[in-house]
Amino acid sequence: METIKTLSGMLPICASCKKIRNDTGSWEEVESYVKRHSDAEFTHGICPNCARKLYGDLYDEEE
Repeated sequence: METIKTLSGMLPICASCKKIRNDTGSWEEVESYVKRHSDAEFTHGICPNCARKLYGDLYDEEE
């Protein structure tokens, strides 16, 4: 916790795809934007609701 980097202000984000409009007016993935503007790193997984939606019968209810 020696250095804390915080994003602040309003982030214009697409209500559908969740891309963020950057300072040049281009749209980019939220992960790319946050990584460039902070020291955050991302790892991906899949939540139970999306697993059921995407994989249906293959999804095991046990966590």
